[in-house]
Parts: sequence; structure tokens; C-alpha cells
Amino acid sequence: MKQFLSFMRKEFRQIFRDRRTLVILLAMPLVLVLLLGYAIKTELNGAQVAVFDPSKDDETRRIIERFQASEYFTVVDELTEPKQINEVFRTGEVSLVLVFSEHFAEDLLRGGTSVQLIADGTDPNQAALLTAYAQGVLASYQAEWLEEGKASGHIRTETRMLYNPQSESAYNFVPGVMGLILMLICAMMTSVSIVREKETGTMEILLVSPLTPLRIILSKIAPYFTLSVANVVTILLLAVFVMGVPIRGSLWWLSVLSVLFILVALSLGLLISTLVSSQMAALLVSGIGLMMPTLIFSDLIFPIENIPVVLRWISDLIPARWYISAMRKIMIQGVGFTCFAKELAIIAGMAAVLMTAAWKNFKVRLS
Repeated sequence: MKQFLSFMRKEFRQIFRDRRTLVILLAMPLVLVLLLGYAIKTELNGAQVAVFDPSKDDETRRIIERFQASEYFTVVDELTEPKQINEVFRTGEVSLVLVFSEHFAEDLLRGGTSVQLIADGTDPNQAALLTAYAQGVLASYQAEWLEEGKASGHIRTETRMLYNPQSESAYNFVPGVMGLILMLICAMMTSVSIVREKETGTMEILLVSPLTPLRIILSKIAPYFTLSVANVVTILLLAVFVMGVPIRGSLWWLSVLSVLFILVALSLGLLISTLVSSQMAALLVSGIGLMMPTLIFSDLIFPIENIPVVLRWISDLIPARWYISAMRKIMIQGVGFTCFAKELAIIAGMAAVLMTAAWKNFKVRLS
């Protein structure tokens, strides 16, 4: 019994000595509860909507005002030409476009007219939710129209899913899974691999070897870089030939984007390894600390528009958010370089900053 108590006291002392691990163990559950409570919302709020209204009559204006007054939508643009519809989707400015018929009010008085709802089908769940909410707003307007006794006009809704007309969930799932897998493999495995050398005492032997510290680091991360590239190729092959997900954009830019993101994740793993001293702490930081924010803030499962503004700012710091967004644009939408240049520049900037931070913080001498 005394031996057991002595061993237990030793374990407690060991935990309390490592302040970083203690902070993770005590603070991480609270942080996750707050994030899960505030960030995960299945309802949709403030979705950005554009309107193409060739009729420009009083009735279409009333419908637009209803959309603007709804908590679910924010009308951000009124289009003047049909060709602008594809442009606003490619730039990611809107999630839904409302298209009225040319003589909307006249057709409604004669007995019926139609409204076309065009949604971005790269995320089929969000697109279905958006069109359902929009149909609810239109149904409410029609009920008010009938109550006023103007006519027995009927508004038909035509739904169209751009880029994913079959509403296949794999179109949204594959780019997101690529971002999550690359982040976990690169960051977690790299951080644990280097910390393991510290714990076993072999890092000091490596540092005094003829190899320079830079070559030691490169030799440690090279296998994970290779595995990550192989994972990208494997996932893409499965996506195309098994799940039927198209690659409509440039394979060259897809490769460049993936390599940059792998470098970001590897740099994160290296930076984590310089901040912690145990494999358990490295696993907690790289596993929970990176995986949960990637799941919540990357637009992988939950739309970023749903979360509070403060947490939306935090999502800007998550590399996977920009990678997944760019991958959807390249794979599913098939857009050109200008449409994902912002995401590519942000990922490249993150890679440069994280590499510099990891290199500066890497200690060539162990204390």
C-alpha cells in the first residue's frame, strides 16, 4: 500500500511539474465545452443572398424586403444580368440567388408565376436548408397575398443546385476529409516523433552527430511529407473512381495548394514539438488542440456563417478552413486561379510564418 501511495504521489508531482500539460488537462475541457456550445448550430442565420429581378415591380420589392427582414437571410447584391449569377457563386460572395420572372406581378395577377432558387450545391446540406427557408418566406408572402384578396395567384418555386445537381454529400465530404487527414498526420505525427527523441534521450545524440540540425529536422519530417502526398493521391483516386466526385479544376493548382497545406501542418507539428516536452502533451495539443478546431471552424461540418462573429474571427486562423474552401472551388466548381488566389495566398503566408516560428524556436541544445 505504501508503495502504491508513493507511486501515486510521484505521478501527481510529475503532472504538476509540467505546467503545459496541466493547463491542457484542466483548460481544454472547458474550452471544448464553450466551443461546442456556441459554435455548433444546425440552424442557418444571415445567409448571403443575391437577387436577379428583371421585372422590378412592387411585388418583387415586397418579397425582397421580406427576405431582408428575415433573420435567416441578408440580401447583399442585386444583379443586373443573368451571367452575374455564376460569377457571384465562383467568388463565394453568396450562398443563394433569387431569380424572378420578367413580368412577375402581371403573371401573378393572371393566376401564377415562378421564382427560381439557385443554391451552391458544393455543400448539399446547407443548400437544401437554404432553399427550404426561402420557400418558407415565399409561402408566407403568398398567404398574405391571398388574405388581401388581390387574386388567387400561385407562386411556383424551381430549385436548382449549381455544381452538384444530384446533391451528393461526397462533393462536400472529400475536400473536408483531405484537410482533416493532412492536418492530423502531419502535425500530430511530426510533433510526437520529435518529442519521442527528447524523451528517450536520443535527440542529444542526433544533435552532436555530423548532421546539421536542419538536416536532422528534414530527415524527421520527410517521411510524413511523403505519406501525406501519398494520402492526397489516394483520396483523389478514390474520390474520382469510386465516389464519382469530379475534379473540374486544374490538377496543377490542386497539387500546389496541397503541398503548401502539408508544409503548414508539418510546421505546426514542428512548432508544437519545440513547446512541449512529453509525447502525451504533444498528442493532446496536436490531436485535440488541432482536430477539434478543424472540425468546428473549417466549414467541414457546420457553416461558418452560423457561428458568432468573435468565433468567426478565430476561424480565420484555422489553416484547414482556407484549404477546404479552395479545394471545393478547384474540385467541384472548377474555377480559375483568381477565384481561389486569396486562399492560396493565406495558406502560403501561414506556411512562411509557421516555418519561421518553428525554426527560431527549435533548440539545438537540450536543457
